[in-house]
Amino acid sequence: MHDVTTASRTTTAVVATDLVKTYPGRRGAPPVRALDGLSLEVGRGEIFGLLGPNGAGKSTTVKILSTLSRADSGTAVVAGHDVRHEPGAVRHAIGLVSQKPSTAPMMTGRESLVMTGRIHGLSRSEARDRSGELLTRFGLADAADRLTKTYSGGMSRKLDVAIGLVARPAVLFLDEPTTGLDPEARSELWAQIEQLAVEEHTSVLLTTHYLDEADHLSDRLAIVDRGRVVAAGTPDELKRELHGDRVVIEVADAATGALAAERLSRIVTLVDVSHEGRAVRARSDEGASVIPLVLAALEQAGIGVTSATVSRPSLDDVYLRHAGRSFEEVGA
Repeated sequence: MHDVTTASRTTTAVVATDLVKTYPGRRGAPPVRALDGLSLEVGRGEIFGLLGPNGAGKSTTVKILSTLSRADSGTAVVAGHDVRHEPGAVRHAIGLVSQKPSTAPMMTGRESLVMTGRIHGLSRSEARDRSGELLTRFGLADAADRLTKTYSGGMSRKLDVAIGLVARPAVLFLDEPTTGLDPEARSELWAQIEQLAVEEHTSVLLTTHYLDEADHLSDRLAIVDRGRVVAAGTPDELKRELHGDRVVIEVADAATGALAAERLSRIVTLVDVSHEGRAVRARSDEGASVIPLVLAALEQAGIGVTSATVSRPSLDDVYLRHAGRSFEEVGA
C-alpha cells in the first residue's frame, strides 16, 4: 500500500451513486439484480479495491464505469465525465484490463503495445517510445519481440496491464488481474500495480476476491455483497472496527457445530459467536487466554475439537460481520 496525501485526493477520479443493474433470468428464471444501489468514490491517485466474492457485482460495476454496459438507474462520473452522457470522453480517459487476456497470440509484445498506441492516436515514434518504456518497466524487454503465445501467465498479465497504460489513462480499471497466477507472478504484478499511482499518477480501481490482495494493495476498499457496498474504508480502519482477537474452533463433526456455538456463547469473554459447518468463530479481548475455557466447555459437552486458533482480525472477519457469512462460505 502506498501513501496517498490529502492533496492528491482533492479531485475524485470516480464517483458512482446508487447504481442498479438487472439482467434477465435465463430460461424463464426470475431477473438477476447484479447491482442494488451500489455507491463508491475513488480518490485521485489512489488504489481502490473492490472486494467481494464471485457474483457480488464487481465486474458489472467495472463494465458500467468503463462504458461497456449501462446501468438501469444511478449515476457515475469517471475522470470528470458522466458515463451515460459522455461515454467517448470516458473511454479516452481510462485504461481497462479485463479478466480475459487482451493480447493477440500471433503478435509480439512490442507489436501489441505499438498497435494499441496507434489506436489511441499516438504517432508511430511516440507509440514505439511508449512501448519501450512500458516493456522495460514491466520486465518484458527481453521478451519484447517474442510472440505473446509463448509468454507465461504472469508475463501475459503484465503485458495486459502495460497495454492498459499505453495512453497514460487518468483511471485504470483492473478486473481480477491476478486470477490464476502462481504466488511469485502475483507478487511481481502487485509490485507493478503499487508503482502505478506514484509513477503514472493513475487512479486504480482494482476488483478482487483475494483477501490478501485487497489488504496489501488497497489504500481504501469497499466490500461488496449482493450488489451493494456493505463496508468501506482503509483495510486498517475496517479491521480496527472489530475489537479483540479472532478465535476459530474447528470441531470434529459438522453436526455438532450449532451445539458448539451455543456452548461457547455462554463464555462471557467471547462475543459475536457464529458457526458454519465445522467452524465456530468468535472474538475475544483476552485472546489466547480464553482457549483453555473454550476447550473445557466443549469437552464437557462431549464435542471433539480438531483445531483452535487465535489471530488478529482479518478482512474475512470484516466481511463476516457485514455480510453475515465468510468468504469460505460463499466460495470466493
